[in-house]
Amino acid sequence: MVSNTLTITKKPKLKYPRSVGFIISNEFCERFNYYGMRTILVLYLTRRLSYDDDTATVLYHIFTSFAYFFPLIGAIIADSYIGRFKTIMYLSIVYVLGSIIITIGAIPPLQLPAKAVTVIGLLLIATGTGGIKPCVSAFGGDQFKIPEQAKQLASFFSLFYFAINAGSLISTSITPILREDVHCFGENDCYSLAFGVPALLMIVSILIFVAGKSLYVMKKPSGNMILSVIKCITEALRKRSSEKNSAPKPHWLDYAEKKYGAQLVQDTKALLKILVLYLPLPVFWALFDQQGSRWTFQATRMIGDIAGGFVLKPDQMQVVNPLLILLFIPLFDCILYPILSKLGIRRPLQKITFGGLLAAAAFVISGFLDLNLEKGYPIIPKSNEAQLRIFNGMPCSYKFQSDLYDIQNENLTIKSLHVYEDLLIQAESSSRVSARFIPVVDDSNSNVTRKICGNVSQEIDLQPGLAMSYFLFSDKNGPFLKGFIENPDKPKDGMPTLRFLANVDDDAQKLQLQNVNDGTSNFINNDNITEVLKVPAGSYKLQYDEHVFGDIDVNQGGSYVYIIAGNNQTGFNFTEYVLAEPNSIHMLWQLPQYIIITAGEVMFSVTGLEFSFTQAPQSMKSVLQACWLLTVAIGNLLVVFIAEFIKFHSQAFEFFAFAALMVLDMGIFILLALRYTYVEHGSTSGLNEGADEFPNDIKIHKGEKVESQLTEKPVKYSNIKQQNGHTNSAYTEDL
Repeated sequence: MVSNTLTITKKPKLKYPRSVGFIISNEFCERFNYYGMRTILVLYLTRRLSYDDDTATVLYHIFTSFAYFFPLIGAIIADSYIGRFKTIMYLSIVYVLGSIIITIGAIPPLQLPAKAVTVIGLLLIATGTGGIKPCVSAFGGDQFKIPEQAKQLASFFSLFYFAINAGSLISTSITPILREDVHCFGENDCYSLAFGVPALLMIVSILIFVAGKSLYVMKKPSGNMILSVIKCITEALRKRSSEKNSAPKPHWLDYAEKKYGAQLVQDTKALLKILVLYLPLPVFWALFDQQGSRWTFQATRMIGDIAGGFVLKPDQMQVVNPLLILLFIPLFDCILYPILSKLGIRRPLQKITFGGLLAAAAFVISGFLDLNLEKGYPIIPKSNEAQLRIFNGMPCSYKFQSDLYDIQNENLTIKSLHVYEDLLIQAESSSRVSARFIPVVDDSNSNVTRKICGNVSQEIDLQPGLAMSYFLFSDKNGPFLKGFIENPDKPKDGMPTLRFLANVDDDAQKLQLQNVNDGTSNFINNDNITEVLKVPAGSYKLQYDEHVFGDIDVNQGGSYVYIIAGNNQTGFNFTEYVLAEPNSIHMLWQLPQYIIITAGEVMFSVTGLEFSFTQAPQSMKSVLQACWLLTVAIGNLLVVFIAEFIKFHSQAFEFFAFAALMVLDMGIFILLALRYTYVEHGSTSGLNEGADEFPNDIKIHKGEKVESQLTEKPVKYSNIKQQNGHTNSAYTEDL
């Protein structure tokens, strides 16, 4: 008797590819290098290479823009010519060379042209990180057999995402500590080590990647869809110009159908509909990526003292973003999105709009924070202004007269160990004016005045855009005036700066500044006007030999001038002049803007990637990923344009301008979104609903067991879009 029973036997479940461990470890090391280097970059450009904030911002965002442009090149090379493995390996070597070059350029004893070396290193890093960006996650996906290992592929993306965040979190926390708390080559910091450790991790990433070569599944280049789309569009435009009158078509892309086929033309049409929505997207990245530039500069003007003696570094604030990303993604999925759904915000384009508006709100907050910071900013002379300060180091008061002023003020008196300042002098060009100092004689100091103090008549220089300072003191030939150029701005590295103006005897080299906390001493030289001294914030003692004659406290961001007068016999006196007020607002006040822009990132970036992935035709998903990266590149170029060509009266106004631009941009996006019709792609799951027969890969023989090639119901690649969309920081396309 023949049995009519049908038996389907599943093949054993495929093992998880061992090669994946090498790819994930490689990604961790590479992300450690990228984020570690980028975290400290703007501070290196300003503090070590002496670029101003605007120029450093321009360089930072040009570098970031290149890093997001080169994925197009990397994808074309990998898919059309040499494959993903070789592309990753070769461009990683370029990447390492760039990291090593920046590290070597940061070593002071080598005396290399640091600015040129840094630019070369950044260009190589951008080429390397951008070129491998579209290849690593795709190469990881190549290790799985689809659809049999679809669930394992989803878990790979989760692990890959974890490696990205782990590398980002750890490096963003560690590199600022290596930069500031380690001292090397006689410097108060160690940028060479802060760049060197990430560079070492990048070398390790290559070694790990190559070590797994024997385990990798390597697919041959099969042609790049980006090039196909470009060729299709080019052909359509060419044919349309010559055939639009003789053979009109319903759509201009239809002119390419004869050469490239109906499928590519239809897919390109769908692609362009989505790309229209991409047009406003760069503005979001113009705001978002300023966390590493403008917001870091903002943090340098704030205090970071935390309980337990820990001091938060300005560049460490960037660690808030990846930390919050890990928290927000599940929180939004479980709590926020259901709430928004009840309020009518359900569609992806609605969430993207909401995310953009959150970014605008974050910049409004950062603008108000900067307005409060500006209250403590010193007055900086403009290009048509000059500043004048006169420090009186004599033991008597002086009347100051000058033809700088039309009307002489007989009551203008500079007391002993005090300062006269005029911070807003109109100066279109360099000029020299007379200055007369007449000692004030009264009964209390008449003897001192006759013996030590005398009239001083000298010319003083005024320079447009500069703060000129003069010190009135005496030597064996009597009193005179000595000038120097002062920098009234707050110190860029946040460390307090001190200058000593000493009217003392020749044995003043025994004067010293002693740190109360660790007992270290800095000797005050006998140049009367010392160079600017940088010291850690804290309490100090002014002393001569072992005799303390003063206690001072210096704080982050403060700039101080100390006028010292006296001798070993009569003792020493001093006064403190605050050139730039110390920081008074804590860095943690930046948390609201970081929280809001990170929430905006989750709604904008993660939702945007998911929308692009689900709405794009299957053949165009990688093309859209490349275009998404291009919006990041264009957004960073927008920051470059504004920083270079549009000058704002204050940083706060620039933040407000970016917020207004973002609101306007989202208004345009809403208009475009209202015209968009969502695409519902049909199911491609394994068993056809309503089918009268089994799929072709199931062999049926009467009276025999039937062995199927299916291990489970196939899962479309798009079903893992949640893992594919979860990204953080600027590496939004990692998965």
